[in-house]
Amino acid sequence: MKRLLDVIVAGGVLLLASPLLAVVSLAIKLGSPGPVLYPAPRVGRGGGTFRMLKFRTMVVNADRIGGSSSPDDDPRITRIGRILRRTKLDELPQFFNVLGGSMSLVGPRPQIAHDVAKYTDEERAILTVQPGITDWASIRFHNEGEILAGHADPDQAYIDLIRPEKLRLCLEYVRRRSLATDLAIIWMTVRRLLGLPVVLP
Repeated sequence: MKRLLDVIVAGGVLLLASPLLAVVSLAIKLGSPGPVLYPAPRVGRGGGTFRMLKFRTMVVNADRIGGSSSPDDDPRITRIGRILRRTKLDELPQFFNVLGGSMSLVGPRPQIAHDVAKYTDEERAILTVQPGITDWASIRFHNEGEILAGHADPDQAYIDLIRPEKLRLCLEYVRRRSLATDLAIIWMTVRRLLGLPVVLP
C-alpha cells in the first residue's frame, strides 16, 4: 500500500506540475551557468548510496567551496535558488526518485555519507526504512536555513542546534511507521506549507 501510494501521488504530482517544472528549469538556466538539476549523493535504505535529485540552487561546484550545511545567507545560493528554497520548489524533482523507488513520499530525510558515518548503533535503525521527501523532522526544521543563518560555522551549528532533534524524530518515525502515520505526515506537510500550525510527536 505504501508503494502504491508513492507511485500514484508522485506520478500525479509530476504530471500536474510539468508546466511548473519547465518554467523553473528555464529560470535556473537563465539565472546562472550550470545544469538545471543537482544529483545530491545520499545514503538510502540499507546503507546504499543513490542520487537525490534537486533543482540546482547554488553555483556550480558549491560543494567544493563550502560546507555541507547551507544557511539562508550562504553566498553560494543563486538568486533563483533563494526563491526555490523558500518555496520548497527545489524538492520537486525528488518525485522522480519516488517513482524510481530510491525514495518514498514519507520517510527520514536521506543524509550525506559523512553524517551517516557518525550514527550510533541505535541511530542506524534509520537506515532500515526508505528515505522520504518529508517526515516529522523536515516539518519541524522547515526553516533550517534560517536557523543556521548568521553562524560562523554552519556545519557546527547544524550539529548543535538541529541534528539531535532531527535524529530523535527520525527514530520516532521508524518506531511508529504505518500507512496511517504516513498519511498524517503528508497532511501535516500540507498544513506547514500553508503556514498552518502542526503538532509533532
